[in-house]
Amino acid sequence: MNQPSPAINSEQALDLARNAVTEKQLSESAFENMKRWVTEPQYASYQPALFQLIEDKAFDKLDTYFWEVIPFGTGGRRGLMSELGSATINERTIAESAHGLAAYYKKFSGQETGKAAIAHDSRINSPEFARIAASVLAGHGLTVYFFETARSTPELSFAVRHLGCDVGAMITASHNPPSDNGFKAYWSTGGQVLPPHDQGIIDEVYQATDIPLVDFDTAVQEGKIQLIDEEVAGEYRKSVAEQSHSSHRELKGLFTPLHGVGETSVFQVLQHVEFRGVERFTPQCEQNGNFPNVPDQLPNPERDEVYQPAIEQALQTGAEIILASDPDADRMGVCVKNDAGEFVHLTGNQIGALLADYVLKKRIENSSLTPEHFVVETIVTTPLIAAITRKANVRIINNLLVGFKYIAETMDAEGPDKFVFGTEESLGYLAGKYCRDKDAAVAALWACELAAELKTEGKTLLNRLDELYVEHGYHLEGQVSKTCKGSQGNAQIKQLMKAFRGTPPQKMGQLTFTSVQDYQDLEIRSLPENTTAETFSKPKGNVLMFEARSEDSPLTVQLGVRPSGTEPKIKFYYFAQAEVADAGQLTETKAAVLSTIDEFKQALMDWIDQTLQTS
Repeated sequence: MNQPSPAINSEQALDLARNAVTEKQLSESAFENMKRWVTEPQYASYQPALFQLIEDKAFDKLDTYFWEVIPFGTGGRRGLMSELGSATINERTIAESAHGLAAYYKKFSGQETGKAAIAHDSRINSPEFARIAASVLAGHGLTVYFFETARSTPELSFAVRHLGCDVGAMITASHNPPSDNGFKAYWSTGGQVLPPHDQGIIDEVYQATDIPLVDFDTAVQEGKIQLIDEEVAGEYRKSVAEQSHSSHRELKGLFTPLHGVGETSVFQVLQHVEFRGVERFTPQCEQNGNFPNVPDQLPNPERDEVYQPAIEQALQTGAEIILASDPDADRMGVCVKNDAGEFVHLTGNQIGALLADYVLKKRIENSSLTPEHFVVETIVTTPLIAAITRKANVRIINNLLVGFKYIAETMDAEGPDKFVFGTEESLGYLAGKYCRDKDAAVAALWACELAAELKTEGKTLLNRLDELYVEHGYHLEGQVSKTCKGSQGNAQIKQLMKAFRGTPPQKMGQLTFTSVQDYQDLEIRSLPENTTAETFSKPKGNVLMFEARSEDSPLTVQLGVRPSGTEPKIKFYYFAQAEVADAGQLTETKAAVLSTIDEFKQALMDWIDQTLQTS
């Protein structure tokens, strides 16, 4: 780094930083992490820039850069990019991540060599970070298979399995803003790393000093890094296409990759299976990590705003469905026309229920289901899927913590041959055995097939959803969150989790809390006493699931509370269920549930604000 030499040395830098802690300008955790970067030789190239920031007393920025050692969350290491810092994604933390993966693999396996696959999405710095990761893995003696062009996350998972790799890495920050990037670590199954491997890797990351690194181009010439691309990607697309359950292809649609890589996977799969009526929304097709034509530059297909530009075109062209994949194309969102001709954005829970119902019906029709087959969902995914699955006389496994890696783990533990479908509420879906991560392409394939079949009956996805509500009860789910950034935000999240555990609310709106299932303490407590009623053994994680009932109606509601593993947020998931006497009562039931939940959400946010204010 060509930096002008700062006027201070390491001792003076530490004195200034210590003083900033005393003056409450810098957190203790930031100081402890920064101390390593100030004093240890492996950070020498970063020290001139770091000393300059300390000399300039840029402590707000330094706290952001150093308040934590960026952890492996539900989606790997992910966060803000910066030039330096333990809490951000930069060249050093990417190199440390790859080093931790390689060092732990070698220690765990007892091998000095192995095989790794690496891919990256279209984000800012993704190609450069991928080259660094490849250079580190090759430096550790592993043969690296490196995707030359930007690819989807499920393609990386597929490549790990297809090429018989021991580990893999994907450079992506999924749907995060342009400022962010990340590192997802994969094991030989093609799934993201799980305990105890994740902790083993992070331990190696913490201990990293000098990191072995080879020159990328030299390693390619020597065969240590082998370039792969279309040949492997073609096999992946073929594997997705094999999941088809219908020959109906008459559908007019619009697909947007939100400036990510989805055109290479989702759109090409739809073309491969001859959905010719589905066209690209070209203003959002360019691979661009700034996401210039996405509202607010936030390419999250869970957001209603994301679809507005495509909706304008769809209304002009007569498209019946809009599909959107996030930048690394592992998640897929849907908008569909209602009877009034307006586009309605389906939630991840609604899509998951429709796809589960679709595949179960198809498998029943072709007599390929047994009671040993299973559908998998996480604890914050709609109970409607469980109801649909039980009706089909198939096992439902629905006690999984948040994170698609747990669905992948369950696939392998229960037997991939009996796996039917896996889903989580945040637009994650998987079928087949070709990979072990969620995939927008297979979800888009099934959504289009179902929509095309329903069209022949004069119905839409929304009509089918209403039929499911009449059969299984009306289900309304959603999510709200509180963003809490940096070290102060982290303290607020911990404070809120402590309050929900120790002094939980008794009532919110018309709903009274009756019990809470605490996945950290592994117990179910009765409310309002908050006393232990029973215990359970797994899964263990920092999640609370409250049960609530309405005094005025037969409405049951669950509230899930958990800190996000990928963003500086605490998330709140609500699930409401009400019986529907008949189809004629559905509209009235929907309105009543929505009114109760709106009041409940407002009371929830008020309680959160009051709890933070009284601390």
